[in-house]
Amino acid sequence: MKRILGWSAIVLLALFAIFIVRNYDGIQRVFLGGLKVYETTPPQLPAQIQRPAILVFSKTNGFRHEEAIPVANALFARFATDQGWGHFQTENGAVFNRDDLSRFDAVVFNNVSGDVFTAEQRAAFEEFLRDGGGFVGVHGSGGDMSYDWRWYVEDVIGAQFKGHPMFPQFQQATVRVDDNSHSAMRELPAEWIRTDEWYSFEKSPRRPGYNVLATLDENSYENKGMFGKDLSMGEDHPIVWWHCVGRGRVFYSAMGHQAEAYAEPQHATMLLGAVKWALRQVGSECELASATDASAP
Repeated sequence: MKRILGWSAIVLLALFAIFIVRNYDGIQRVFLGGLKVYETTPPQLPAQIQRPAILVFSKTNGFRHEEAIPVANALFARFATDQGWGHFQTENGAVFNRDDLSRFDAVVFNNVSGDVFTAEQRAAFEEFLRDGGGFVGVHGSGGDMSYDWRWYVEDVIGAQFKGHPMFPQFQQATVRVDDNSHSAMRELPAEWIRTDEWYSFEKSPRRPGYNVLATLDENSYENKGMFGKDLSMGEDHPIVWWHCVGRGRVFYSAMGHQAEAYAEPQHATMLLGAVKWALRQVGSECELASATDASAP
């Protein structure tokens, strides 16, 4: 019997070791502080990029949305083709330098996660926004448990992610559209019922300068995280909002975990409206905002 137990323990340890080896990338990304991969040589941009132009960025040093990222990249590429925008997609953080960013009018963060920039790249991105560049952040781009770069979470996203439901992870819930005057929300119903991985934040971003476009009805789903942790935010649970960073326009939506989300006509319509707004093709927001005030109304 002892021999059988001994061999069983060896087999279990071997299986565990195989699991660790095969999944080490994911384990490192989520549980060991994330990857520490930083590019220093920027990608080769096309000689000509039509304006207005969007830079779609999907680098992940944290959790990687393997299924959603390529589908969302394809959606933003289709937007560019249909709208006549210039477009470039990369996971190379070194594109965030003054010269390369000057060729774009807005940046889309497609489920970006982890600490993805060097100090110089952070500074270039901050300058781009404050000087009037646009930003659209999607789902995982605001979904890290902690950030080394506090300016990003406090002044760009504007809220600290704290978790999402588990068991089940994906649930149908009701999104209430609070402001349908924004170009991203005009074609959405007042109550938008859809399935996603629903993010909760430490506190609502609703404060002077931040404009909530949609909130989540917490009565429409079970908001319990790992080990039954209560993730409720109460009646004010923003899920989509915008604000200004200097003269730059910032739009964030916490929706979009699953690949299927980017095939939903209403979700795609919202993202298209968001990018048009970030490109300053619609709206007059942030035109008079101070270039030194990160949250001007």
